[in-house]
Amino acid sequence: MKTLKKTTIIPFDPKYAKDFADLNVEWLEKYFVVEPHDVDLLEQCEETIINQGGYIFFAKIDGAIAGTFALIKIEDGVYELGKMAVSPKYQGQKIGQQLMEFCIEFSKIQGWTKVVLYSNRILKNAIHIYSKYGFIEIELEKDSPYQRSNIKMELVL
Repeated sequence: MKTLKKTTIIPFDPKYAKDFADLNVEWLEKYFVVEPHDVDLLEQCEETIINQGGYIFFAKIDGAIAGTFALIKIEDGVYELGKMAVSPKYQGQKIGQQLMEFCIEFSKIQGWTKVVLYSNRILKNAIHIYSKYGFIEIELEKDSPYQRSNIKMELVL
């Protein structure tokens, strides 16, 4: 019987900025390309996310960073769930679901009204998880921040 390792979700610390970028570049390059908007968010995450009122969290297992996500402020009470990634080494251990549960609980505690996300329909596992946690598809604006996005979802809190 496999022992599940303890996952701890921790807030942003500058020493993990490279992990944030590396985890996201890994999946972006696997399925798409790294877009200019990604570069801004990933390489300057403190300036573009944290200092703008956003948050970054990490899933840590046995001292290693296994996954991450960001909550990027759009306006008061509305945040974009973005840059969610789990290292291939840790996939299949429900880390993405743990991050999603933490994200929703954190957002509710903050008193926000909704969380939105942009994705692509080829990421079937991700779309399944978003739907499972109550995100519903809404209209994708023409000037979406990501060229790869072909679906926009929201969770009203």
